[in-house]
Amino acid sequence: MDIIDIMDLYLKKNKIIKNMKRILVTGGCGFVGRNLIFKLLEDTNNLVVCVDSLEEFTGCIHPDDWPEFSPNDYRNFQFIKLDCRIFFSTDISFFDEIFHLAAMVGGRLMIENNPLAVGEDLSIDSLMFTWSIKSKVKKIINFSSSAAYPIELQRPTHYRLLKENDINLNGFNIGMPDLSYGWAKLTCEFLGKLAYERHGIHSVVYRPFSGYGPTQDDTYPFPSIIKRGLKFNINEKVFKVWGSGKQMRDFIHITDCVKGVFATKDQIIDGSAINLSTGILTSFKEFAKIVLSELGYDNITVEGTSDRPEGVFARGGDRSFQDSLGFNYDISFNEGIRQAIIQLEKFNK
Repeated sequence: MDIIDIMDLYLKKNKIIKNMKRILVTGGCGFVGRNLIFKLLEDTNNLVVCVDSLEEFTGCIHPDDWPEFSPNDYRNFQFIKLDCRIFFSTDISFFDEIFHLAAMVGGRLMIENNPLAVGEDLSIDSLMFTWSIKSKVKKIINFSSSAAYPIELQRPTHYRLLKENDINLNGFNIGMPDLSYGWAKLTCEFLGKLAYERHGIHSVVYRPFSGYGPTQDDTYPFPSIIKRGLKFNINEKVFKVWGSGKQMRDFIHITDCVKGVFATKDQIIDGSAINLSTGILTSFKEFAKIVLSELGYDNITVEGTSDRPEGVFARGGDRSFQDSLGFNYDISFNEGIRQAIIQLEKFNK
């Protein structure tokens, strides 16, 4: 039975009405995808189809085991376990919108230690746009990354909050992005620009900064640091973080990331990018100290390690464009840490 037969069977079985908004989410079993799908399923007029190959080391989880909620409880949800490149080889002309998250990424170790695997994103994105043009998709909500920004603006001796127009796809100012992952995302953004100019395909690009939440994969710093904090032995006196610990990131709660997408996605059609950020830089040492303080530990020394990658020195997103579109975040980093500690303590019981 091929993909088209499976979808036909699903629609007949569930008697899905034709006037539902039909939404495809690629890579929807990852951290961001799961939270977006939760929001999408709240609207019963949305039919949400998630396509994900559940690739190892990318933080993807089968829908039967999602920690946030059970998508199978929703009649308007369907999961297809499949490499989306195979899906894009079909003649399905069915979807109104695509939330495109499919990518080979799994934290800093994946980006630095397996850059050629990350290069597979180029084929994923190219096939997605080709298929969308052929299928006449009305809108693509395309997820890029803050890794697309020029690394020369993120160095210890020269850094500032990054603005969307620091990447100028209409001229010569794109700079050197962060390794192969940054290049892949930058190329995907350029494909979206061409798809709009030459084929009229509407899209918007999101550049999330350090999105976080308690159900994020442990290869990411946020859950890793909190879980180590929960297991910390006061007799150790020293708490270690990756890299120098001085490196800074702009942490934005996943709830605010999702809120930002739905507040702004219909305001852009030409493939332009929008940051998802708070505009506040926090070092990893500061982050760890907040966690330890919330757990009741004082006077603990936080040190960096030299055997783990730290990436660029400072990566934070300017909020000017987000503000102009009417989006502001709600959850402070301190509050996000506090909430995560409570939730993770419950998970561990």
